[in-house]
Amino acid sequence: MLLTYQGNCATTLPFSLSILRTCAPPSSAENQQTVGDLYDLSVDIQKVRKLKGWVLHQSPSYTKEVAELLKDMGASGSNIARILTGHPEAVLCHPEQVQSQRELWMSVCPSQKQLLGIVEKFPASFFTSSGHYDSQRDNIAYFQSLNIGKRIITKLMASAPQSFGRPVELNKVMVHTLQQAYQELGGEEANMKTWLQKLLSQNPFVLLKPPEVLRQNLLFLRDKGFSTAELLHLLSKLRGFVTELNPDSMHGTLTYSQKAMGCSEADLRNIVLKCPALLYYPEATLSERIEGLLDAGISMSQLIETPTVLELTMQIVIYRIQRLKAHGYDVRTGSLEVLNGTKKDFEMNYGKLQLRRERPIFNPVAPLKGDD
Repeated sequence: MLLTYQGNCATTLPFSLSILRTCAPPSSAENQQTVGDLYDLSVDIQKVRKLKGWVLHQSPSYTKEVAELLKDMGASGSNIARILTGHPEAVLCHPEQVQSQRELWMSVCPSQKQLLGIVEKFPASFFTSSGHYDSQRDNIAYFQSLNIGKRIITKLMASAPQSFGRPVELNKVMVHTLQQAYQELGGEEANMKTWLQKLLSQNPFVLLKPPEVLRQNLLFLRDKGFSTAELLHLLSKLRGFVTELNPDSMHGTLTYSQKAMGCSEADLRNIVLKCPALLYYPEATLSERIEGLLDAGISMSQLIETPTVLELTMQIVIYRIQRLKAHGYDVRTGSLEVLNGTKKDFEMNYGKLQLRRERPIFNPVAPLKGDD
């Protein structure tokens, strides 16, 4: 750990924070050159002092050089001010380090414009430690060797920079574990690249999880009676988030769900296959949603038939039920499918129902009205 200062207070910072490695020990006074340069760039100094005041005590800093490099990438003055207000640590990065990062990212980014967008959204992923450069380069080469698309690699670097800042061997182990699980569950070799790309895209943090977690979760589900084909289905539907689960939490969720729904183990497996997200929810969340749905007049048989409605919060469910009721649709006697999906999905289903009710039914045998 390293000591740094905010005002007169000493605080500790992780030694892994890049830029501190090349900085001289902080002084008790702010670096007036840094403060002045940030002020000239219209950076919100008060916000920096409040959230990351330690940066202002560091020396040397490279505010003008970093701002010039961002400008060269196409950033406007307001863009630069916003980036440095949110991530002032950037000014502590040596210009050569920033330029090296720029060149590295451009090896997978299709354009400077896209790279600038990443810097604006994920500045900490771009302004990273010079000590991570070799690992980043090696990881890029590894994922390219797997024929993973540049768009996915860019997303991984931006969303989960820790996975690219660590030794490539660790990522190789996790990727091998995922590939092995896919093959052992009957996945087709020809589709493995697409499957892996989709999984990494949906949850970049899967690389940071211990491989043992994936194995333990799959073994638990196998013991619960899921076939290999069903396990592959769950692995694909749960995406990389299968590593966020653990046997104890899943056991609690499944035990409660079976008791609450009064179903057999076979029925419970079918429910999970229809709604894999069920495995995520703790008992308290499921209890609230099941009771809320029953209070709204929905039957347990409807819930078992369409368990995906449990993915919605009660606030959303009640709102949608009221919208449908206002136009004569009673979810107590109709399908719950109309409640499902994103806001866009619901509005589309709602529009279809409304159109169906408003459109007159043409009767081909009814007599036509003549003109008066």
